[in-house]
Amino acid sequence: MTTQINSNYLEKYAEEFALKVCDRFFANRQFITGQDIVQLTPSLQVNLFIIKRLFELWQEELGKLKSSPFFDYRDIAVHEALTQFMNVLSRRIKMERNYLAPILEEAVMHSIQVATDPVNFFHQELQKAPAGKLNDFLKENKKYYKWNEVLISSLIDKTGLGHDLDSYQRAISSIVQANPLVVEDPKNLLSSLDEELSFDLESYWGTSATSSTQEEVSSPQAVEEEFTMIEEEEIIIIEEEIILESETSIETPSDSQGRKGPASQGRLLDAAHLKNVFSNESYKGMKGILGELSESLALNQRFMFTKELFDGNADLLRHALKSVDEVNSFDEAVDLINSRFVLELNWDIDSEEVREFMQQIFRKFLE
Repeated sequence: MTTQINSNYLEKYAEEFALKVCDRFFANRQFITGQDIVQLTPSLQVNLFIIKRLFELWQEELGKLKSSPFFDYRDIAVHEALTQFMNVLSRRIKMERNYLAPILEEAVMHSIQVATDPVNFFHQELQKAPAGKLNDFLKENKKYYKWNEVLISSLIDKTGLGHDLDSYQRAISSIVQANPLVVEDPKNLLSSLDEELSFDLESYWGTSATSSTQEEVSSPQAVEEEFTMIEEEEIIIIEEEIILESETSIETPSDSQGRKGPASQGRLLDAAHLKNVFSNESYKGMKGILGELSESLALNQRFMFTKELFDGNADLLRHALKSVDEVNSFDEAVDLINSRFVLELNWDIDSEEVREFMQQIFRKFLE
C-alpha cells in the first residue's frame, strides 16, 4: 500500500501545537531561556530539535564571522577563546515568542517525520553534512536524535562504509531492510505530542491508512529494487551490528534492565590513565575558566550528558556536577563518579560521552 502524506495537516498541526505551547509559556513571561527549552513540551525529541536548530543558526553566524579577511581564526588562542565565547552564549539563551514560534513549528514537523518516515528523514539530514565529514557530522548530531536513533548510531565509525553520501544513505535503508523491527512504532513515539495537542496519525497518512509501520510507506516493488542496489558487504555490516548482537551477549555484561553492553561497561574509570590522556591535550589559556561545573557546561553538553549518561534525568546530572564541585582534586572526583554513577548507570567508559564528561572535570582541576 502506498501512503499519501497529508502535508497540509502536518503544517496546520505544527502551527496549532506551537501556538498552544507559546500561549501557555509566554502567558506571564517575555523571554525563554535554554533551560526552559529543555522542558518546554512533553516531547523530548521536539525540545532537542529546537536546540539543534539554534546551534545550526549559531554555526551559520560563526561561519560569517570567520569569513572576515582581517583576522586569523586558525590561531589556536583565537579558536579556544571563540569556543569559550560560544559556550558562554549557550548558557545565556534569551528568546522572545516571535523568534521561538517558527523554530518550534519546524521542530514539531521534523519530530513527526523522524517518527513516521525515519529513513527519508535521515537521508535528508545527511545532506546537511560538509563534504567528507559525514562521520563527524553524525557524531556531533547524534545527541539530538531521540527517536529511531539506532539508524544513525549503528553507522558511526563503521569502517566498512565509504565516505560518500550515497553509501551512508544506502546503509540506512539496508538497516531497515535487514531488520524492520528496529524502526520504532510511530504511535508510541507520537503519544508524547498528544499530551499537548492530539495528533491524528490517520489524517496525516491519509484516510485509508491504518496504524501501520514504516513498511507501508513504500510499495513492495520499490523496496525490493532499492534493496538490490545495496552492496553485499554493507548488508553483512548491518547484520553484524543488529541481528547478530545476541551472539556476543555472553561476553558482555548486562545492566539492571537486561540490556547488553560492550566490554568497557562494568569497568571503573582509572584516574591515572585519564590524567595521562588529558595532560597531553592543549588547554592553553583555559585554566580557571570552567569554575563551578554546575554553572559552566555548555547547553549542548548538558543535553548530551543528560541523554547519554544520566538516563535523561537532568536533576541527576545537576546533582553529579554539584558533588564534583565539592571535592578537592581530580582523583577524588573520579572516585566519586565511580562510586555513584559508573556502575549504577552502566556507563561505557570508552564512549565519547564519558570521555568528554571526564575531560570537563579534568579541566576544572587543571593546575
